[in-house]
Amino acid sequence: MTTIILFAPLVGALIAGFLWRQIGESAAQWTATVLLFLAAFLSWIVFFTLPDGTQHITLMRWVESGTLSTDWAIRLDRLTAIMLIVITTVSALVHLYSMGYMAHDENFREGESYRPRFFAYLSFFTFAMLMLVTSDNLLQLFFGWEGVGVASYLLIGFYFRKPSANAASIKAFVVNRVGDFGFALGIFALFFLVDSIELDVIFAEAPALADTTLHFLWRDWNAANLAAFLLFVGAMGKSAQLFLHTWLPDAMEGPTPVSALIHAATMVTAGVFLVCRMSPLFEYAPEVKTFIIYIGASTAFFAATIGLVQTDIKRVIAYSTCSQLGYMFVAAGAGIYGAAMFHLFTHAFFKAMLFLGAGSVIHAMHHEQDMRNYGGLRKKIPYTFWAMLIGTLAITGVGIPLTYIGFAGFLSKDAIIESAWASGNGFAFWALVIAALFTSFYSWRLIFLTFFGKPRGNHHTHEHAHESPAVMTIPLGVLALGAIFAGMIWHNSFFGDHDRMATFFDMPHHEEEGSEARAGDGEAEPIAEAGESPEEAQDESGEGLADVGETAAEGAAPEMDATEQAAADESHAEEEAHLVGTGDIGAIYMSEESEEVLDAAHHSPVWVKVSPFAAMLIGFALAWLMYIRKPDFPAKLAENQRPLYNFLLNKWYFDEIYGFLFVRPAAGLGRLLWKRGDGSVIDGTINGISMGFVPMLTRLAGRWQSGYIFTYAFAMVIGIALLITWLTIAGGAN
Repeated sequence: MTTIILFAPLVGALIAGFLWRQIGESAAQWTATVLLFLAAFLSWIVFFTLPDGTQHITLMRWVESGTLSTDWAIRLDRLTAIMLIVITTVSALVHLYSMGYMAHDENFREGESYRPRFFAYLSFFTFAMLMLVTSDNLLQLFFGWEGVGVASYLLIGFYFRKPSANAASIKAFVVNRVGDFGFALGIFALFFLVDSIELDVIFAEAPALADTTLHFLWRDWNAANLAAFLLFVGAMGKSAQLFLHTWLPDAMEGPTPVSALIHAATMVTAGVFLVCRMSPLFEYAPEVKTFIIYIGASTAFFAATIGLVQTDIKRVIAYSTCSQLGYMFVAAGAGIYGAAMFHLFTHAFFKAMLFLGAGSVIHAMHHEQDMRNYGGLRKKIPYTFWAMLIGTLAITGVGIPLTYIGFAGFLSKDAIIESAWASGNGFAFWALVIAALFTSFYSWRLIFLTFFGKPRGNHHTHEHAHESPAVMTIPLGVLALGAIFAGMIWHNSFFGDHDRMATFFDMPHHEEEGSEARAGDGEAEPIAEAGESPEEAQDESGEGLADVGETAAEGAAPEMDATEQAAADESHAEEEAHLVGTGDIGAIYMSEESEEVLDAAHHSPVWVKVSPFAAMLIGFALAWLMYIRKPDFPAKLAENQRPLYNFLLNKWYFDEIYGFLFVRPAAGLGRLLWKRGDGSVIDGTINGISMGFVPMLTRLAGRWQSGYIFTYAFAMVIGIALLITWLTIAGGAN
């Protein structure tokens, strides 16, 4: 069954790409779509019937080279099953949606066959993504990783006659190569250290890597930290984290279904999947986990600030995606991989729905994407309005505080914010709360500018605006169900209940001392710094944030002396090393410290649990005030705060900075090598020899070839004289 899931999209891509002339365009599109729905149906069956333990399904022998021996095999566990349903479900719905969205495209000439190629690219991307998530070794994972990179390049630049689309596809390709170089170095490092790229072997050697030193770039590094960091560099590029994020908003040049498939639900989440898949390694790299938290929190905040002022409807949602990926990485950095996968799972539903809803709006408004030219569309396109409203309720986190009742984002995003607090990283916690406020503001701003108020822009376009066909609205309805119910149904399995989470992910339990005390009053103390008492880590109210260390617990056992503590720590380390070394780790692995963070997150104070909901309300109120109550206020505010407005509108000037630091020097070096190196040195040398030196020798040789006998006789006499002179001198010397 899993094999069918993996290869069905590939078969669809081959049929749509190479056989469409024989079977017709419509048949090619429907074939690719039906095969994706088959894969999605089987994926849900796998998800609900997954047996305990990790299954390894070998397809064939793949690479044999020296000590490198690897199979092409499927690794099937809970992590794989989650990604299977996310990828195939969203891809199937995007295929169906594209039947209507790509029916008539003004970017292509009349009679030009572009639809089979588009569906072939979509199906090939899906196959590459499935290759990535089902991989049982790092080489196979890297193959899928690069496959989705190629597919994204083709899809982003699908409108190949648009210079902006070509530039965006090249930008995405180049920026991702930076991350992929780090990823490749990480794979090389792991193979060098453990002599294998098989995941189980790497996981078993993770405790030993934590005690190994590796020399790299003129200094010594902890091997586990170095390998984890290099792998995370790859994740930063693919998941558009800060510093390697610049390709994501420009990727909106591709057709809207591409944005929904690649930049909302699948490819950009590959980095999060990688960190969660490699959790047995990352749990032994605490410095890298801290780095991940800071990068994720900074990305969430940074992208949310830019989303505040964007006017292109797709770019607003693109920066929203970038921000939400930051949330996922914060949870992974805190060691709460279940919360990261939970938000990845729910985010796929509501973000894909928002992108497809935006495509429906663009379709209705004849490819107008500037929200300033929308307004009053809720009566023109009611189904799209309700779908995007549900998506907005989900992404902003609407629900009933202190309960498990709410839209998908209410439960998954709040789980991450609670995990950030429990990790003791105050910066991450407050950055995510503020990002939640900004997310609410720009999400409701999008709704108010698009569907409320008076029509703006071209009057003729508004008059002819109409609802999209059923093939475009049906996928919105299906995704709406996930945006409403996914969080409530699976909250306990992903995050809410420790025992159910352990069962769901097939995780081993750690024996934790004082667990009854932590569960006693429903609230856990914050995490204190190493060497600091829990009381010192608290503020005056008894609740607060600390940095890193151990979870405080009321009624805990008396403090152990140094010898007993060292023995206990050694015992715990041996237990965890045994769990990892024997492969008894489940789909994800959480160390005892991560489980303490999880326990603290479950018992976080009321103010922590309520803070994202309060932030959502503030964002909603500000958006309503500025775009419904006083619609002229945003323009005045932008004029009064012009430097700040321009700073955000120009995306913190990252493109300009990179242009100054990298693009212009690279272009200058290229011109230098072209003009001076290629033009002056290479061409000049060749031209000088062929047009100067060789003719000169020819002219000299021509003078010697005079045709007179006395000239040749004179040359022979000179030659004989020189020969006799040389023999005389040489003989005299001997």
